Amino acid sequence: MSSRKPLTHNMGAAWLYFYVHYVTEVICFFVLTRLTGDSPWLWAAPFAYDALAFVPQGLIGRISDRFPKIQMSVIGVFLMCAAGLDFWLSLLPGRFTALVILCLGNACTHINGAEVTLRCSDGRLAHSAIFVAGGSFGVITGKLLAKTFVPYWAVVLFTLTAIPFALLAEYYRKDADKRENPCENFNYNNPGVPAGIVVLVATLIVIVRGYMGYGIPTSWNKTTLQTVMLFVTMGIGKGLGGVIADAIGVKKTAVLSMICALPFLFCGDNHMFVSLIGVMFFSMTMSITLALIVSVLQKAPGLAFGFTTIGLFLGTVPIFFFKFTTAFANCVMIAVLTALCLIGVSVIARKDGKADEQL
Repeated sequence: MSSRKPLTHNMGAAWLYFYVHYVTEVICFFVLTRLTGDSPWLWAAPFAYDALAFVPQGLIGRISDRFPKIQMSVIGVFLMCAAGLDFWLSLLPGRFTALVILCLGNACTHINGAEVTLRCSDGRLAHSAIFVAGGSFGVITGKLLAKTFVPYWAVVLFTLTAIPFALLAEYYRKDADKRENPCENFNYNNPGVPAGIVVLVATLIVIVRGYMGYGIPTSWNKTTLQTVMLFVTMGIGKGLGGVIADAIGVKKTAVLSMICALPFLFCGDNHMFVSLIGVMFFSMTMSITLALIVSVLQKAPGLAFGFTTIGLFLGTVPIFFFKFTTAFANCVMIAVLTALCLIGVSVIARKDGKADEQL
């Protein structure tokens, strides 16, 4: 029988890191949006940001796994603040240097957030899903602030408010780390599939879903309010995915969310509320692939999270070079890729209701 505590156990860590993640994306997208206002950076800055913020998280995650006492989030916040000050004062030669520092800070806070919420969750998905959801709200906030007269120094001061939240979250982590293997209840993988195949297929699903996210038809998105609603819906979907998976099972949630998303996405190109329902379903699988990878890398949750962020970067790479130009082509692409994701999940995920069995 399962020894897992109730869903609310250590949920405080999830909400604390919801805020840390929110703040992280605010400063990052505040800076990035202002950079892309300068035409030479219009293409290079977002690509460099995705590469430098996502790819190193595997290495940083492994370091965090080996040396858990390192306060990665605090380091990350200071790095992002230093980058923000440099964008304001131009202390370092070239803006690319400051962008690198910003991205490394982003990577550090992400990894620490994943580590804490995964270790504190007793094998549940809601904790890390809530942490991840905070980013969507931060992205749109940062973009909106960048288009106002808010100065860099104000955003830097706001970013510093994340430090007490990150430090308080360590209280929950210390409690979880008293156990030999805090992630032992992540047993959502199919035990008949080799661990390497689980990691590979789950990462491929992340790549596919990352690319699909840019192909969703949203021609209705023309105003600031509509953009805000789009990002808010993404955030809600990411959080709900973990909560629902804990309630009905990982495999059921993955299959239902993918299948339910399709008709709403196909029919929502010119209808905002229809499209938003599809976006919400589409976003619900974000925590599931992470849970599958952690299931086979229980003692290395930081590294596991790093695989998902590398997958997200690889999924965005084609967008910088190629895009489908018609709604029909997008729909065909989404349908085909969704089918592939469904096959992948069916292979590597175990049947719901057996997550607590010993492997």
